[in-house]
Amino acid sequence: MRAVWLREFGGPDQLVPGPAPDPVPGPGQVLVDVTHVNITFVETQFRATGFGPSQVALPVIPGNGVGGVIGAVGPDVDPALVGRRVVTSTGGSGAYAEQVVVDAAAPVPVPDGLSLDQAVAVLADGRTALMLTDAATLRPGDRVLIEAAAGGVGSLLVQLAARAGSQVIGLAGGTRKVALLGELGAQVAVDYLAPDWTGRVRAAVGAVDVVFDGVGGTVGRSAFELLAPGGRMLSFGLSSGEWAGIDEEIAAGRGVTVIRPTPTPQQLRAYTERALAEAAAGQLRAVIGQRFPLERAADAHAAISSRATVGKTLLDLR
Repeated sequence: MRAVWLREFGGPDQLVPGPAPDPVPGPGQVLVDVTHVNITFVETQFRATGFGPSQVALPVIPGNGVGGVIGAVGPDVDPALVGRRVVTSTGGSGAYAEQVVVDAAAPVPVPDGLSLDQAVAVLADGRTALMLTDAATLRPGDRVLIEAAAGGVGSLLVQLAARAGSQVIGLAGGTRKVALLGELGAQVAVDYLAPDWTGRVRAAVGAVDVVFDGVGGTVGRSAFELLAPGGRMLSFGLSSGEWAGIDEEIAAGRGVTVIRPTPTPQQLRAYTERALAEAAAGQLRAVIGQRFPLERAADAHAAISSRATVGKTLLDLR
């Protein structure tokens, strides 16, 4: 089968297309014929430095999320599953390929009426956005600041916060990304690359009640300073290359709660199912900003690393 290999950590050019053995499902497993691959920012960090939640040895086929159709099952698995449209995590690696083998319990069925590309786009980002908004206990009238609001998770957070009746302040880098935020439901859109962006937020809404921090670093720390007493801060990304590093004692002294959700695997699956259901019902729309064929995974990583992307980036195989 076709695949993309990472044999050394480094730049996007380390992602090299090449053949891989055709996988065969064993007991308790299913084989998925992959249609789309979900690319996350964390995968670009892993490619560059080896940093990431999964420790895997090189060489490796990277990637952790796919959508497709179950093409074969192990000897003890219900053959009626063949032909089912599903999305699934792959256990930390193996996704940049035409086929993957996973535990039979891992795939989540894609609801009728939801396209596979939309399903893959909400596989990781949708469950993350729902988990964060639940943890933040958003209330009507909350002033909610969302960093990286034109990204995969951020664009979904904008929609969910607007639906909750919050006043949404979206932060994005560059005029193209800022222009997208109003379409998603943000009442205030601010370019955090512009001088004194915090002053612009204060002029528009005063303080804020919730910060969803997808950038980290100085942007995350500056956003923390905008929080009013009783505010909540939740981090979901570090596109700056570092976490905001907010000290919980300092936060408590200002009356701010730093929230770090720690969902169980069962809760993550429930959030995935809920994200798919809401997408199928038209209540949640993933922004798919870029698509690349499998062989151009390096170009996809380069685009993400250059901050040139909006919404979700997919690899399309079929």
